[in-house]
This record gives sequence, structure tokens and C-alpha cells, in this order.
Amino acid sequence: MKTIALKGEPKSTQHLYKMSYAAGYPKIYMTNEGKALKDAYQWQAKIQWVGKPSKERIALHVTYFFGSKRLRDLDNMNKLTLDALTGIVYEDDSQIDELHIYRAYDKECPRIAIAVVEIGKDECGLSDDDLEKVQMAA
Repeated sequence: MKTIALKGEPKSTQHLYKMSYAAGYPKIYMTNEGKALKDAYQWQAKIQWVGKPSKERIALHVTYFFGSKRLRDLDNMNKLTLDALTGIVYEDDSQIDELHIYRAYDKECPRIAIAVVEIGKDECGLSDDDLEKVQMAA
């Protein structure tokens, strides 16, 4: 298991992607803020990830540490995070077989803590000991 921490307040997808219409058809695009945040996440991930992107099947445990207790939909948080790790942690986000999402709060240090487990050939997920390490690493 490897861990990565992406610093900064986690952002919802709805603030980073917008929709426009061209010739009556909707087009979804990433905002300039979204592009800058994705670039920042990629740099942070590159610094922390040792080695080449994994080719194995992946299980991710993602903990979003928010700076405030304002309610947010966790299902709107993942797209940018997972896309930013493509080509760094794994070759393609289609390799993700398990995705576990957690909410936590840290006013002093909002961040996204990600535990990456290659489940590959043996198909084993995280043990209880691994889960405890994830919580401690975050």
C-alpha cells in the first residue's frame, strides 16, 4: 500500500466543470480553476509517487479532509482527483476496481489522503491493519 496526500480544500466537480451549448448540443469543459487545480494535484502526486504508474487492478481509499463541516456530496468530489492521478499512480482510471470514500474534518490542514492498493493477481483488498494505517497516515 502506498499513500499520497493532496493539500488544499477539496473541491466539488460542479465548481470545476461547466457546460456550454454549441449548435444546440451540450459540451462539458473544465474551467481554468479546474485546470489549475488538476495541475497542482498532478505535481503533488508526482513528487510523492515513486516508480512508474501501476498496470495492476487498483483499490483506492480516499479520505476528504474538509476545513469546515459544511455539508458536501462526496460523490461530486472524485472525478478531478482520480483524473489527476492517471498516468502517475495508474495508467488509466479504468483500472480502479474498488473505490472507498471517507469524509473527515481538519480545519488546520484540509487535504485529500489517498491509499493505493494494487489488488492485481491475488485479488485481496485491504486488511484491518492496512485500514488502520490509512487512517493514521491521513
